Amino acid sequence: MTFSIQRGLAQQPNIVLILADDCSSVDIGAYGSPDSRTPTLDRLAKEGILFNNAYQSTPVCSPTRQNLLTGLSPFRSGAYPNHTEVRDTVKSLPHYLKPLGYRVALSGKRHFGPSQNYPIEYLGKLKNDADFASVDTFLNTVSNERQPFCLLVWSNEPHSPWNMGDTTLFDKQQLTLPPIYPDLTVTRQDFRDYLAEINYLDGQVKRTLELLDKHNLSDNTIVIFASEQGNSFPFAKWTCYNLGLRSALIARWPEKIKPNSVSNALVEYSDLLPTFIDIAGGTPVSALDGSSIVPILTGEKDIHKQYTFGQMTTRGVINGSDYYPIRSVSNGRYRYIRNLAPEVSFRNAAINSAHFKEWIEDAKSNSETAKLVNKYLQRPAEELYDDQEDPYNQFNLIDRPELETVKDELAAELKEWMDYNGDQGIITELLALEHMPNKRSGYPVLIDTVLYASQESQGIHINAPVDGYYTFYIKGPGSISVDGQAVLVAADGVKDKDKRYAVIGLQKGIHTVSFANTQEDRITYSGPSTSLGTLQRNQINKKLKQKPVGEE
Repeated sequence: MTFSIQRGLAQQPNIVLILADDCSSVDIGAYGSPDSRTPTLDRLAKEGILFNNAYQSTPVCSPTRQNLLTGLSPFRSGAYPNHTEVRDTVKSLPHYLKPLGYRVALSGKRHFGPSQNYPIEYLGKLKNDADFASVDTFLNTVSNERQPFCLLVWSNEPHSPWNMGDTTLFDKQQLTLPPIYPDLTVTRQDFRDYLAEINYLDGQVKRTLELLDKHNLSDNTIVIFASEQGNSFPFAKWTCYNLGLRSALIARWPEKIKPNSVSNALVEYSDLLPTFIDIAGGTPVSALDGSSIVPILTGEKDIHKQYTFGQMTTRGVINGSDYYPIRSVSNGRYRYIRNLAPEVSFRNAAINSAHFKEWIEDAKSNSETAKLVNKYLQRPAEELYDDQEDPYNQFNLIDRPELETVKDELAAELKEWMDYNGDQGIITELLALEHMPNKRSGYPVLIDTVLYASQESQGIHINAPVDGYYTFYIKGPGSISVDGQAVLVAADGVKDKDKRYAVIGLQKGIHTVSFANTQEDRITYSGPSTSLGTLQRNQINKKLKQKPVGEE
């Protein structure tokens, strides 16, 4: 029987959710890190339950937080790229808990929207980190008024740049680097700075627990810590690899959770909102994608679900590929990944980091580093990993005949999940900008996925370095065609400052661009191996796909 509180019969439990930002679970002491200094989190795990198989639906911040708050898959809520917003009709945490008598507040980082979909009380004036003076005042008030509450303490640590925390706690020369990282100077320094921020985060957890104690709230409060997606080193954040989607999840609930508990149940961030509703005494909401994990917390059950799913929308991320959709499914041991645009080079902010530039330089003389860098930048269409034996997902088992049945099973589950979510793969990726308030056009967007052959004729020429999908942008009114195919057509009511875009598939080669009722300098375009650029009359853009690192 699922635990629940009936209002009026007992004091409803309080809920505190502490959320980190870009923290790999393996870099926390309780999860086995040999160097991390996280005494508070380690103690919290001993006082409650630690989940070994908790996952989120996407390895970037904004859709993750909105998935957690809405209980909906990012595709179903509309918040699937980064820096995104949910659809107008989507409900969130306060819509479910406030009618149950809860006061819902947040202190720290938000990164969700629009605000009307999240009627959460905001504590303090700090933009990204918790304001503990305001938290103290809030807890004093709810304690005196005996009002149940749900408090979100959402940190900005250890998100880069790693400039918080005491680096003198760590000797960078003695640190145990993750086994796949090249042992290089900048890499060691960055990893030290990252661990220092995790220690700073641990201090924020400590302060939260101290305030609960101060106001005599600890005994009737469930405290949950989640680490969000993996760190911003390669093969974690921005990827659907194990360390990108796997999250630390620790919960303490006096008299309900047995201390020193460990769970191997598969759980997802989508399950947290249903869990909070259950704890608060509400009835299950069938429209949500997750379900309550209270039976796991209380030890009543040890199995929750069979599969967890992940998606990465690269379009729109900082320094990201023009598009690179990734989907994944895991059964708790094997992870199947679909890269829906394997012909495209995978890019994001990680490749501009000082440590990755150090890897690229080392790759010129070190074949092992060259393999690692190329594995990150160039992916096959399908990948299969054993998360238990290969947690860093470096050994692709997709061609192992003995695992063909596993691959087929996971591939079928992934397809069913995509269908359920209305996920159209590459088309969904190419429409991602329409879900980003700072990038949406506000006009109908044409997505033409036919790959048109090269046609060179009189006019302005562009060179498509590879087959793929090319986005054309126009500022103000006007129309654009490529090789005679209409891309952007004239539209009524377009203002001079308005920016519209459309996507057309082009085969490798030279293509002719024509336009009307606009000027050449008001048109830009981008593609799978072409950064955003302007048209050049009677000139051919000769940007070519880069050779793999380490090749001459």
